[in-house]
Amino acid sequence: MEKVKPRTLSGFMELLPAPQVQMERIMQVLRETYALYGFYPLDTPLIESSEVLLAKGGGETEKQIYRFTKGDSDLSLRFDLTVPLAKYVAQHYGELTFPFRRFQIGKVYRGERAQRGRFREFYQADIDVIGDGKLDIINEAEVPSIIYKTFTALGLERFKIRINNRKVLNGFFAILGLTDKAGDVMRTIDKLEKIGAERVKAILVDDFGVAAETADELLAFIATPGGTAGILAALEGYKGKNEVFDQGADELKTVARYMQAFGVPDDHFEIDLTIARGLDYYTGTVYETAMLDHPEIGSICSGGRYDNLAEYYTDKQLPGVGISIGLTRLFYVLGEQGYLNDKMNRAPADVLILPMTDDMGAAIALATSLRGAGIRTQLYSEQKKFKHKIGYADKLGIPYVIFHGEDEIREGVVAVKDMETGEQVKVSLKEAVVRIQAGLAAKNQGKVICDRV
Repeated sequence: MEKVKPRTLSGFMELLPAPQVQMERIMQVLRETYALYGFYPLDTPLIESSEVLLAKGGGETEKQIYRFTKGDSDLSLRFDLTVPLAKYVAQHYGELTFPFRRFQIGKVYRGERAQRGRFREFYQADIDVIGDGKLDIINEAEVPSIIYKTFTALGLERFKIRINNRKVLNGFFAILGLTDKAGDVMRTIDKLEKIGAERVKAILVDDFGVAAETADELLAFIATPGGTAGILAALEGYKGKNEVFDQGADELKTVARYMQAFGVPDDHFEIDLTIARGLDYYTGTVYETAMLDHPEIGSICSGGRYDNLAEYYTDKQLPGVGISIGLTRLFYVLGEQGYLNDKMNRAPADVLILPMTDDMGAAIALATSLRGAGIRTQLYSEQKKFKHKIGYADKLGIPYVIFHGEDEIREGVVAVKDMETGEQVKVSLKEAVVRIQAGLAAKNQGKVICDRV
């Protein structure tokens, strides 16, 4: 029979066991941090009806969606976790308590061109707050503060959350007479970092008929210098020219003030008028997050406020605000740049028991006792040479090995070897548990990410 060559499709990540442990540890930190802020865990289907999923996608994403038919069904793979959330909240409106706070870590699919750090299948880690009729602006400040808490809990320090408000941009478009082209202009601005100001201007002028002088004024406005304080001061000069602009400027000021109150240091966030976000459903505050030492990577976390996302599913007003970490992309970048902590315990077990007798009953009982004490335990039962057994523990990085032979059974002790130091002692099971737990606490110190300052 001809063999099929095993391969992983381009744009799909498949990790070896040790880095998979690191990925799982990152997910664990995210779950714990999100739960700390009172968010429910949620899981929505990978496949949705195309009618539901594409009701309001917009932007470039709709062109990249995986869509197929099965029988009479027109189906699509979800391209993000926000649109399925809108459907979920509309469907279960009568069963939920608002404001509804949820987090979700799940895979999404986009058929874009695969390249380094860009994937077709990737994990997103989202948090969203959905209101019933109204949603206070304080949520627009708390959401990025949770991201600050999350990244610092992981060990990442040198990053900055950049914020803007779509109302400021839409209001300024109106001042310039570009309201009828607002969507196209917004999506073009969103490409500024990728293609540069000259190319953005060319697209605005050549593709969308924006006057060259108007395009220059727009580009000058979004490049307003001075950081958060300087930009807020500059916005005051436009006050009174457009109601939407004024509202957005006030919201930006409020969000910046509350983010400080939530504990986000000034050097970890700033107002940036170039932040637009390409998806059509954002209506207010928008966010992007960049690693300071690697701005070429682009945003590792983004999101914003949306007021009308559920309008295709219900007549009820369900405003929301959310933010998403591109987890697969972030993990790839961290690994490539050497930020992942390779010293952390990535073994599948804390202890490997090596039975030295033909009768396995005592070793099985020992393994059961250790697991009962919360120690991850693996029992090696293969008939291999001693050198191979020790090599197995060493290759997997298992911190402790217990030798369990007739002498240990007769004396009521266990022989515990610390694989890092080489120290070996014979102690009671109770003492072994205390010793191993203390050692693991020391070995497991540190965070998943080693930030390089």
